Amino acid sequence: MTLSVDFQVSLPTFDLVVAFDAPSGITAISGHSGAGKTTLINALAGLLTPNRGHIETDGRVLFSSELEINLTPESRQIGYIFQDARLFPHLTVIQNLKCGRWFRRLPANPSIIEDIVTLLGIEQLLSRRPSQLSGGEKQRVAIGRALLSEPEVILADEPLSSLDTNRKAEILPYFEMLRDQLNIPIVYVSHDADEVARLATTHLRLDHGKIIAP
Repeated sequence: MTLSVDFQVSLPTFDLVVAFDAPSGITAISGHSGAGKTTLINALAGLLTPNRGHIETDGRVLFSSELEINLTPESRQIGYIFQDARLFPHLTVIQNLKCGRWFRRLPANPSIIEDIVTLLGIEQLLSRRPSQLSGGEKQRVAIGRALLSEPEVILADEPLSSLDTNRKAEILPYFEMLRDQLNIPIVYVSHDADEVARLATTHLRLDHGKIIAP
C-alpha cells in the first residue's frame, strides 16, 4: 500500500507545496513550529481542501482538483491519532473504541474489537471514562479507535508531545508494532528527533511549506 501526494495549499504567510510517496511503514514529517506539518496532515485527512493537486492510495483517488473528487473524511479510510487523544469524555473506553467503526459505518465485529483490546493491553480499562485514564492509556485507546476503523492509512499528529518521558516510553513500542505489523502507510508528525530516528522508515522535513533534505 502506498499513499501518493502532490498538492498545494495557500496559507496566509506561504504556500504549502508537497509531493511525495509514503510506502508502508512510518513516514515521519518533521519541521519547526509553523512549517506546515499539521496543515499537511489535515489535508490528507480531508479536514481542509487543497487548492490543487491529488491524493490517492494505490490508485484510489481521495482528492483530485482535476477530476473534481474530494472524499469526505469518513470516506477516506484513514485513521487519525491526534496529539491529545480526543476521546469522547461522556463515553466509556469500549464505547470510544466502537466509535471508530460507527463513523465508518462498519458492522459490529466483537472478535476484531477483542483482538485490538488484547493487542493494546487495555482489557482492564473498558468500563472507564477518559477522565479516569492516564495520558498513556488515553493514547492506547486512541490507537485502538483508529485501528478499528480498518484504515488504509494512519495519520498521527504529534501523538506523544503531550506525554512525559515515562509515558512516551510506554507508547513508543505500540507505534513500532504498527510500523512492523501493518502493511499500510503511517504518516507520523513529530518535532522530536529521537522519536523520528527510532520510528521512521522514511523521513521528510518541512520548512515553510516545502520539503527539504532531512
